Amino acid sequence: MDESGDPGLKLDSGSSKYFVVTLVVFEENEEAEALDRRVNLLKHELGLNPFYEMKFNKCNKEIRERFLFSVIAYNFFYFAIVINKEKLYGEGFGYKESFYKYASGLVFQNAKTHLHDATIIIDGSGSKDFRNELSSYLRKKISGGYIKKIKLQDSRRNNLLQLADMVSGAVKRSFSEKSDSKVYRDIIKCREIYMQVWPRK
Repeated sequence: MDESGDPGLKLDSGSSKYFVVTLVVFEENEEAEALDRRVNLLKHELGLNPFYEMKFNKCNKEIRERFLFSVIAYNFFYFAIVINKEKLYGEGFGYKESFYKYASGLVFQNAKTHLHDATIIIDGSGSKDFRNELSSYLRKKISGGYIKKIKLQDSRRNNLLQLADMVSGAVKRSFSEKSDSKVYRDIIKCREIYMQVWPRK
């Protein structure tokens, strides 16, 4: 699981209009391992350091396209929640951590029928206390055998978290007015199970 954008609500001071949380799901560990190897190979093909972190906002158009075209051959799918912050109201959304947890809970609610004893990997960068709080929140929110364990890992050393970042970035970019807004999500659309825009009103 990873996100794109920020949970801040000061839109007139630089906060993003949309906040996106994306859950990338693999049914087979072998497929995840194969995709992990493919990303390593892609970094070699591009002449990048093996520890280069593929992040949507740091990559140019060529690398984004090469990455997404390289991974769509593998059997994964994704769920995304797109929060339109212009339409939010209520005091609770003014707290970034609560907002983040709420958005994460929404994407898991949408995906839970596809989860069974799942191992969830979350980027462990940033505040470790908050990430641990998020783990506890998700366990309580999605109880009933859907989640087996939640791991915090460094996205710089995890190609699958980098995949989640690239997918999340592609979804968020599709809501922009930039010239490449439709390019990236169109590449991976065949892997999209459900994308919810919230709130609708």
